[in-house]
Amino acid sequence: MKYNNIRAAKFISRPNRFIANIEIDGVREICHVKNTGRCRELLTESADIYVQEFDNSNRKTKYDLISVFKGERLINMDSQVPNKVFHELLLSGRLFSNIAHIRPECRYKNSRFDFYVEADNKKIFIEVKGVTLEEDGVVMFPDAPTERGLKHLHELGDSIDEGYEAYVCFIVQMKDVSYFTPNYKTHREFGETLKSIREKGVKIIAFDCEIQKDSIGARDTVDIIL
Repeated sequence: MKYNNIRAAKFISRPNRFIANIEIDGVREICHVKNTGRCRELLTESADIYVQEFDNSNRKTKYDLISVFKGERLINMDSQVPNKVFHELLLSGRLFSNIAHIRPECRYKNSRFDFYVEADNKKIFIEVKGVTLEEDGVVMFPDAPTERGLKHLHELGDSIDEGYEAYVCFIVQMKDVSYFTPNYKTHREFGETLKSIREKGVKIIAFDCEIQKDSIGARDTVDIIL
């Protein structure tokens, strides 16, 4: 996936979940943050960031925050992009062959899963999670308790009982990581549920991404330790 009109900037502060104060070309500006997660380990004062510039008078801000450097590591923190990356991955044929149907945002029981796919005579539900939390090369999800995410896991497990296949795919929004593991410290129930639905037959997969200032794309599978 490509971004247009990318500019380098500095992060200053984050008054609330939706906006950040940034400095670009020596001028202080307000920027939309496309990730409502905490991201405290990423958005530190004077961090180097990339923003997307828009020329649209209907917008409240001129910029969107796209990615941030954590040391030498560039991390994409656009929470809308993992589904787009996964869709490109689907179309590449790396996951399934003979795809007959792809439906984004498919309702099942009380959940709306990110994708429903029909391939190789199988009916498949897929939930996609973006991962931006990293410590010493280990990436984790979630960075905050997620009751909605927990509901998705339970209902993916339920779908197995009705003859569907089911996947959870973690899109790691960076590259060169050691492995993925649930963030038990932040939300133990999410991690325990992930283990239990894998035992039931839900497939857990993860991919890292090639990150450039103006692009992101799925790269390699990432080892998973539950």
